[in-house]
Amino acid sequence: MSTAILTGPPVAGSPLEADLRTLGFDVHTANDPTAAAELINAVPAGERVAVVDPRFVGHLHALRLALTDPRFPAAAVPGALTAQPAARAALTRAVGRIPVGAGTAHLTDVLTDTLTESLDRDETGLHRVELGSLVATVALTPAQREGAREAVAAVDDEAVRLRTAVKSRDGFFTTYAISPYSRYLARWCARRGLTPNQVTTASLLTALIAAGCAATGTRGGFVAAGFLLLFSFVLDCTDGQLARYSLQYSTMGAWLDATFDRAKEYAYYAGLALGAARGGDDVWALALGAMVLMTCRHVVDFSFNEANHDATANTSPTAALSGKLDSVGWTVWVRRMIVLPIGERWAMIAVLTALTTPRIVFYALLIGCALAACYTTAGRVLRSLTRRARRTDRAAQALADLADSGPVAELIARSSRGRGRTGSFLAPVMAFLSAAVLLVWVIFQDDPASWLTVGVAACSALLAGAAVSRPLKGALDWLVPPFFRAGEYVAILVLAARADVPGALPAAFGLVAAVAYHHYDTVYRIRGGTGAPPRWLVRATGGHEGRILVITVLAAALSPSGFTIALTALAVALALLVLIESIRFWVSSQAPAVHDEGEPA
Repeated sequence: MSTAILTGPPVAGSPLEADLRTLGFDVHTANDPTAAAELINAVPAGERVAVVDPRFVGHLHALRLALTDPRFPAAAVPGALTAQPAARAALTRAVGRIPVGAGTAHLTDVLTDTLTESLDRDETGLHRVELGSLVATVALTPAQREGAREAVAAVDDEAVRLRTAVKSRDGFFTTYAISPYSRYLARWCARRGLTPNQVTTASLLTALIAAGCAATGTRGGFVAAGFLLLFSFVLDCTDGQLARYSLQYSTMGAWLDATFDRAKEYAYYAGLALGAARGGDDVWALALGAMVLMTCRHVVDFSFNEANHDATANTSPTAALSGKLDSVGWTVWVRRMIVLPIGERWAMIAVLTALTTPRIVFYALLIGCALAACYTTAGRVLRSLTRRARRTDRAAQALADLADSGPVAELIARSSRGRGRTGSFLAPVMAFLSAAVLLVWVIFQDDPASWLTVGVAACSALLAGAAVSRPLKGALDWLVPPFFRAGEYVAILVLAARADVPGALPAAFGLVAAVAYHHYDTVYRIRGGTGAPPRWLVRATGGHEGRILVITVLAAALSPSGFTIALTALAVALALLVLIESIRFWVSSQAPAVHDEGEPA
């Protein structure tokens, strides 16, 4: 139970106390700052405290936004403020600084406003809620109270709550085909006490059932899979809307939402591949290729965003052109659809699954995602080349963490540290050569499963170490992690395909899925403000260059069937290692509550 303290002149007949209890607060009253300070100190340290003026008039949802949002240590609207445990000390200091006695009426008449200003000066991370059409005010006279009540009656706060439950930036399909009704499903879930994490889990289970239907290889199974995949996406939209509607944000919820999205899509790829195999069509290479392309697309997004996380506003000509295009309504939707976000992508997959074959689904997916990747990456390269900004140490560290360099690259980086110039194009060039040397060799060699390939992998590791030997602060250094991902994933795909034995590509699919989970987990830890996974985990997984060396050694030393068994064992071992550590971390994480409101993935 959270505690709300009413401090100020009482108002007869006000519904404020009832509203606060509706929001889960235990309500107390205090006649002056001294009494308020005593009440605040009496509340257990781990609880939230709210201070509310009894003369507050406003919408219930305005109070909800100010007093119950878990993402901010302190938040306020006129007449009401809240402090979570992280800001409790600052609130106590603010109350203690208020003088008592003659000449202090201007400070104590509306105590909540005085405390809000004090918390703002203390830089406690105070969040001032943007009310929009909602009303929140302190009515000092009967006339003001009457006017405020009329303003409250003129706006339906439930309609506002429903509207703001929808993500402010989303794809065309999601905005016009899903959100108009999924928001009502979110409200239905909220009124029955369901949590966003439960809806997220239901979405995952629905997608796994869809994958199972696709794996039957029958036309009826494909049709059912398409419908179930769309319903899984409806639930996927609902969980975020439920979180915004009921303000049930959590770090673990954001992680589950983002991680399950990837798990659902890649499990569905596997289901399509199994279904095609039942019909005599082997599309495992296409399924793995689609997963590799999607993961590389995502790491481009993540790396670019992290590289520019703390950068100043982009004043480049490319950014200016993008801004002009965004001012024309229809171009906004066209540009969002071109990148094939999750809504458009899943709709395409679902329809093609129901009407065509898995091979056609993967062809369409690969072509569409490749064009989207070229469009977004080219635009970001142009922005980076024309942007004048200094990358921060935080951004450089995030890129280094996303690079996922293991012990071999670390050793090489230490031995070559100090050479080259930070901010040059050396890092992305070295990363590109690291991937290109390896991929050209395994793709064009008649027999890549040889000890010569191990030597090429060692050269690739040398180049990878050189790429990360200096802080990644250059204009294009955000390309380093995507180059590493492409080199590792595509090398695994090609070596498995060239083994040409049953089970090699499914084993490679499982291995890439396990490694990709590790890379996504790194991203969401950084986004949650908790930093990358511990170095022991990165070293235990070998880093990208270590895994490539191990896989090339296995390919050279074992028969094709033995290589398949080794890939399977490696996939299981890595999956267990990263999953156990990831689940342990997120279950016990004390990261601040977040919810992803960025561009659709």
